[in-house]
Amino acid sequence: MTDGGLVAGLKVDLIRLHETWMELVFPRQRTAVHTVLGKWQPTTRSDWIKYRVWGALGVPLVALLYPLLVVGFAVRFNARRLDSASARLGAIGVVLVTALLWGGLTVLARLRLDFSGVVAVGAASAVAVVSAGLAAVFTRGGRGTTVALAYPFAMNAIFLPPIVAALYDPSLSGVLERSEDLAIFLLDSFLYVYDINEYLRANFSLEGVGVVLMWIAIATPIGWLFGLVVTLADVIRPQSGEEAAEEF
Repeated sequence: MTDGGLVAGLKVDLIRLHETWMELVFPRQRTAVHTVLGKWQPTTRSDWIKYRVWGALGVPLVALLYPLLVVGFAVRFNARRLDSASARLGAIGVVLVTALLWGGLTVLARLRLDFSGVVAVGAASAVAVVSAGLAAVFTRGGRGTTVALAYPFAMNAIFLPPIVAALYDPSLSGVLERSEDLAIFLLDSFLYVYDINEYLRANFSLEGVGVVLMWIAIATPIGWLFGLVVTLADVIRPQSGEEAAEEF
């Protein structure tokens, strides 16, 4: 894409993002230029004041959301490819492919770890396979189900087996060290409200199951975040077929 095309695309995205904000209160704001009635404009002084104030309030929000929108475009691109592959394979095919992938990790664990480590990695791999299958099923349930369930299950299918393997394999100790650093950061920056961090420190230790639970707790909201930014990307820049239907 040329610099001019990039700037033009950026301008269109920002305008649509702001128009979406305006449409929360005022009618016919987004893509209304192509309709018979056109874009709604205020006619009274009080409406003009409300219109301007609401528009000004949307400017910092647009600046805050645009980086998330860019992330949404990137996630959507990869999610569409995975969804296409999932549609071709079906839920059973997804389960088989995931089983092959994490089954290979279990075989590798058998060569490197003791019996308890193999059992733990095998159990985590089994949970990941089930999670991948559920994610494939929930993607067929509509937008709400996809965001609420499919994305979190998919994230857990990706995160869980490597984290469990790191608990038993000394060569992966760096994963645990970074997990501890991440846990300290989250406790001190986001979870200090209502003394949540003190409760977690008093009742959980960052070892064994505690590490697994921590990554499940991280993977789930990451899945929700990815689902929401993809939804935002679909609203602001629909796929070609959706966009044509919207502007019709």
